[in-house]
Amino acid sequence: MKRACIINTINSPYSILHSVPISSVKFTKGLLAERLNTVREVTIPTQYELLEQTQRINNFRRASGKVKGDYFGFFFNDTDVYKWIEAASYSLMTEKNPELEKLIDGVIEEIREAQDEDGYLDTYFTFERKKDRWTNLRDMHELYCAGHLIQAAIAHHRATGKRNLLDIAIKFADHIESVFGPGKKEGTPGHPEVEMALVELFRETRDYKYLSLAKFFIDERGKGLVGGDLYHIDHKPFRELDEIVGHAVRSLYLNCGASDLYLETGDKEILNALERLWHNFTERKMYITGGAGARYEGESFGEDYELPNETAYAETCASIASFMWNLRMLHILPEGRFGDIMELVLYNGLLSGISLDGEKYFYVNPLVDSGKHRRQKWFACACCPPNIARLIASLPGYVYSTSFDGVWIHLYTSNEAEIDWKERKLNISVDTEYPWDGKVNIKLNSAGKYAIYLRVPNWAEKYDVAINGEILNGIIENGYLKVEREWKAGDLITLNFDMKPKYIEANPNVKDDVGKIAVKRGPIVYCIEQADNPNLEMDNLEVDTLQPLETTYEPILKGVTIVKGKGKIAKNVWKKMLYLPKEVVDLERKEVEFKLVPYYAWANREAGPMKVWIRKI
Repeated sequence: MKRACIINTINSPYSILHSVPISSVKFTKGLLAERLNTVREVTIPTQYELLEQTQRINNFRRASGKVKGDYFGFFFNDTDVYKWIEAASYSLMTEKNPELEKLIDGVIEEIREAQDEDGYLDTYFTFERKKDRWTNLRDMHELYCAGHLIQAAIAHHRATGKRNLLDIAIKFADHIESVFGPGKKEGTPGHPEVEMALVELFRETRDYKYLSLAKFFIDERGKGLVGGDLYHIDHKPFRELDEIVGHAVRSLYLNCGASDLYLETGDKEILNALERLWHNFTERKMYITGGAGARYEGESFGEDYELPNETAYAETCASIASFMWNLRMLHILPEGRFGDIMELVLYNGLLSGISLDGEKYFYVNPLVDSGKHRRQKWFACACCPPNIARLIASLPGYVYSTSFDGVWIHLYTSNEAEIDWKERKLNISVDTEYPWDGKVNIKLNSAGKYAIYLRVPNWAEKYDVAINGEILNGIIENGYLKVEREWKAGDLITLNFDMKPKYIEANPNVKDDVGKIAVKRGPIVYCIEQADNPNLEMDNLEVDTLQPLETTYEPILKGVTIVKGKGKIAKNVWKKMLYLPKEVVDLERKEVEFKLVPYYAWANREAGPMKVWIRKI
C-alpha cells in the first residue's frame, strides 16, 4: 500500500520535508480530535445522504444510462461526489469502517459505469452535450472536475490499497494527456485544480507524462487562452506574477499546483513567484482570521489593504486552499511563517466554515454581521461542505513532517504518533489542552539520536522549553527550535506558551479597521456575539484598551475559553439623534463589561449581531 499521506514527497528532489502518513497519527483529545470525530460520525454520513437527495450521484447513473431524466444542478457537481470520497478515504486512514468502505465502493461503481470508453468522464458532457467537450475551458470546469477525481482516487488508493477508482482516474488522465500538450490542443483550466492533482498522480505512478502535463497547464497560463484577465489569473505568465489577484480559490489552488511542480523540478522562477505571492497575500490581502477574498464580485481578492468586514467574502474553500498551499511551502522552505499561517487559518477562517454539530456550513465568512448570516445544511453550489470535510478528515497528516535528521512538529494537539524515519519507527505522544492552554507535553518513547523541531508560534512573545524539567535555552531559527540529542525512551519535552489575550490593531491602510481593535489569544481570534451580551448595544460599544483582558473557561460552544473586557457605551443618548456634541456623548458614557468568544464558533446559537473589529476609546 502507498504511503497514506496528503502529498507524498518522499521521492521529490526539492522537498526538504516529507509528510507523515495520516494513518500514523491518532488524535486523542481536544478541539481538533472533537472536530475530526464529528466529521467522521456526522458530516460524512449526512453528506452522502445529501449527495443522493440532490441527485449528484444520480448524475452518474444518468450518464451510464441506468436512469432517465435531465442532468441536475451546476455543471461541476461531480466534484462534490469526488471530494466526499476523498474525505471518506481520509477517514478510513484513521479508523477502519467496513460499512463506509462498502459505501464508497458502491459510489465508485456508479462512476466507473459512467466513464466513456476513451476515458472521458464528466456527467454534464454526456448525450446531447458530448459535442461540447473541451470547447470552453474557461468556464466549464472539465479539468477542475478531473482534478478532484484524481485526488479522490489517490486518497482512496492510499487508504485501501484498491485500484478501482485509481484506474478510472488514470484512464481519464491518459485521455486528457492525449488531447492536451505541446503539439496538441492548447489550453489551461479556467479553474485551477488539476495541476496539483496531476503532480500527485505522478508521485503515485512515477509516470512522467502527468508531471509534464501539469507543467504544460501552468505554462499555458498568461497567454490569454482563458480570457487573459486577472479573474482567471491569465493576465501574465505564472513566473511573472507579483500580486495575488483574481478569484481567491482559483488563485490559491494554482499556487498549490505551482508549489508541487517546484518540489519536483526545482524551477527557481516558480519559487520566486510563489514567494512574491505569499508576501503580497499575507502582508496586504489576508484577514486577521486567515480568510482570503475581499469581494463578493468574482469571489476575488481586492486591492492591497482592501479588507472590508461586513462584506468580506473569505470563502471557506479559500481558507482550505491557503492551508494546503502553506503546507507545500513548508515542504519547500521549512520556516515557521508557513506553519503560523496554517495554524491561523485552521483555528479561525477554516473551522468557522462548519457548525459545531457538523451538519451546517458557511460558504462566506464575514467579520461583521447583523444576525442574518447563518450556516446552511447545503448549497446549490456546494463546493465548501465536502471540501471542509476532506480537510478536517486529513488533519492528522498536517501535524508532523520528517527530514533527514528528525521530526518537525507544526501543529500542537494531543496525539499518539508512530513515525517512520530512517528505517525505524519513532513513537511520540503529545498531551495538551492547546489551543486553550499553552502547556504542551511531548513524550519521546523511542531512544536514539534524532532531532525534534518545535515550531514557536509568531504570537508567542513569552515561552519556555524544558527537557525532563530542566529549562532549555535554545536558539530559534526560522521559527523552529531544534533540539537534537541522544534521547532515552520516556524523555519529556515541555513547552509553555504565554497565552495572555492581546489587543490587535490593523495596518492603518486597512480603512475599515481604523479606530478599531480585535482580540486574539494564542492562535484564536475572538469576536463579540449578541448571545453573550444580550443587553449591550454592540454598535455603540467602545473598548477601553487600558483595561486588562481576563479569561475563563465556560462550558458553552462545546467548551471554550472566553475573554472578558471592559468598555464604555452611551446607552440612551443616540435614540432620536443623528449628531451630538462630543461633550454630551462623553457625559452619557457608562462603563460596561463584555464577553468575547472564538470566531470559529459564532452563529452556533440564536441569531444576533457579531463583530471581530470593535471601536476603541
